[in-house]
Amino acid sequence: MPGMNALHISSGFDAGAIEVVSLSNPRDIQLRIPSDNAADFAQWFYFCLHGASGLAVTLKFLNAGQCAYPGGWKDYAICASYDRQNWFRIETSFDGTVLTGGITPTAQRIYFAYFEPYSWEQHLDLLGVAGTSPHVTPEWLGSTVQGRDLSLLRITDTRAGLPIAEKKNVWIMARQHPGETMAAWFIDGLLERLLDGADAVSRALLQACVFYIVPTMNPDGGVLGNLRTNAAGANLNREWQSPSLERSPEVWHVRERMLQTGVDLCLDIHGDETLPYVFVAGSEGVPAYSPRVADLESLFKGQWMTACPDFQDTVNYGLAPAGSANLSLATNWVAQQFSCLAFTVEMPFKDNALQPDQVSGWSAARSRALGASVLTPILATL
Repeated sequence: MPGMNALHISSGFDAGAIEVVSLSNPRDIQLRIPSDNAADFAQWFYFCLHGASGLAVTLKFLNAGQCAYPGGWKDYAICASYDRQNWFRIETSFDGTVLTGGITPTAQRIYFAYFEPYSWEQHLDLLGVAGTSPHVTPEWLGSTVQGRDLSLLRITDTRAGLPIAEKKNVWIMARQHPGETMAAWFIDGLLERLLDGADAVSRALLQACVFYIVPTMNPDGGVLGNLRTNAAGANLNREWQSPSLERSPEVWHVRERMLQTGVDLCLDIHGDETLPYVFVAGSEGVPAYSPRVADLESLFKGQWMTACPDFQDTVNYGLAPAGSANLSLATNWVAQQFSCLAFTVEMPFKDNALQPDQVSGWSAARSRALGASVLTPILATL
């Protein structure tokens, strides 16, 4: 029978993911980061360590060097929490092969994660709270591979502003890659501000725009603890040119709704494993790219830098050559299909090198604040 201080690791909860190799020595806890359920992407982990109060523990992720983005471990620090509400970073190192973290827990139970999780239940709560607003019309788009709901929030002020037919259609979606949970926190903060009746920016936007927000594009992958794929092993952000109901129904349903509404602006929210910055990737590589879109991109980025110092436009993926864009990516497909402004928004898993925080690094709170701030450049580009 386990003793009171026996070490134990559990991950049998929403988004839990870890493989235990050895728990015999608290100073040498050996672990492996599991791959997605149907694809060879490994980077996400989330688990609970029991029985370690007062013990100096060392966590060793033996296969970190073979993960999907080994460069992401450089200058990275593991997230930890005692209550799953307040997260902090622990001392972490990477030798090119093994990721090592150390802490002396002050409680019998402590959680560790690649980034602050955002659960399926939190997603359902978000939908429920948002749905109480008179400006929100919830829509069921269809079912995922495993039968979960794919949900959309249609948001506008029908009582004021332009007639619906004259309003701009703004699409925002998050977590095509389920392990990029900062994207869900971004939407959380965006929705809180957008539905704040006392916020002048939000009121103006709802009078001029119809927002179509998909808070979680990949529900199955999130629950399964996947980094990058859905339950069928599809990387949703490589499915936009030819999605199927069998392999990528999530993209298929969202794409069909976009074709019904049209798109004037699209933001696809992500996290980047390697770069310690907030930045965007545009659509300069698509055939439909035009001087008008280029001007809108410049305006949007300039306004966002003014609204939020966490955003910058110096360090990014670089510019794609004209005509070289991969149209299976959401931003490129949307930009080409609708000749509109479209961005992929990237946040760090590590910290923002421009505004470092030694305690929490890049965090859920900062992701929420960034999500709220994006309404200002959206308004400016109208």
